[in-house]
Amino acid sequence: MTPFNVIQEGDGPSRIVLSERTGSTAEVLLYGGQVVSWKNEKREEMLFMSNKDILKPSKAIRGGMPICFPQFSNLGSLEQHGFARTRLWSLDSSPSPLPPVNNQSTLDLLLKSTEEDLKTWSHRFELRLRISLSAGKLTLIPRVRNTDSKAFSFTFALRNYLSVSDISEVRVEGLETLDYFDNLLERERYTEQADAITFDGEIDRVYLGTPTKIAIIDHEKKRTFVLRKEGMPDAAVWNPWDKKAKALLDLGDEDYKTMLCVDSAAIETPIVLKPFEEWKGRQELSTVSSSYCSGQLDPRKVLYGFT
Repeated sequence: MTPFNVIQEGDGPSRIVLSERTGSTAEVLLYGGQVVSWKNEKREEMLFMSNKDILKPSKAIRGGMPICFPQFSNLGSLEQHGFARTRLWSLDSSPSPLPPVNNQSTLDLLLKSTEEDLKTWSHRFELRLRISLSAGKLTLIPRVRNTDSKAFSFTFALRNYLSVSDISEVRVEGLETLDYFDNLLERERYTEQADAITFDGEIDRVYLGTPTKIAIIDHEKKRTFVLRKEGMPDAAVWNPWDKKAKALLDLGDEDYKTMLCVDSAAIETPIVLKPFEEWKGRQELSTVSSSYCSGQLDPRKVLYGFT
């Protein structure tokens, strides 16, 4: 069985479809190396995609799982969230030293620095991404190799646009008591006081030194996303709410109600690579059914009870 199918739609970018035996699928564009769909075995969509997004050259795609490299946000001299999400990636024919994956549908992608990129970010690199689909789980393994003769630093994030039933019925557990930068308040540093993060307005935060597991609980769907990550110690949480959604041209006015971004990230402390060194991260996103007692989900079961 081939691990994936490549679909070419007119003049648009190649769309690669991963599928596995239980019926779940994932769709990836070579444009941006971006996952734009992840459906479970019931054909339910797990990721949010804007209903106003139009694919244009040099424009980022609003939704799915964009890759933010070599900077997150607009804290550097580059375009917001870097340029990796607006470049055309290629299939990676030599993803070693990662071992082959058994019983999973897997895709390996590669982005190399171009002469055009070097004009704005003067560092040669190779950015590799392995995407693996298995029953109930989507795994992304990003790797950055310094192919330059001098060291460089970067920040990185896997932005996860999650599809939720109603943002007001969602809570995030695992980030309580942690410090965070609030991007709505000039990146001032605060400490999370709530037992869980809930949503009643715009939020744009970077939580620092986060655990390896975070739970995103959708009360209405009785479904929990479990985010596991390695090599990315921070977690960005974003929802634009109504006013910001109306100001974003590629987002529907009501789209904020059915989306939430919870990202795996390395932001506070940039990653430094010496010549020919490589950094590797890992993210596993899975879903489990939620059971409730007095409206509360046992966070210990969600955060620590699943292997």
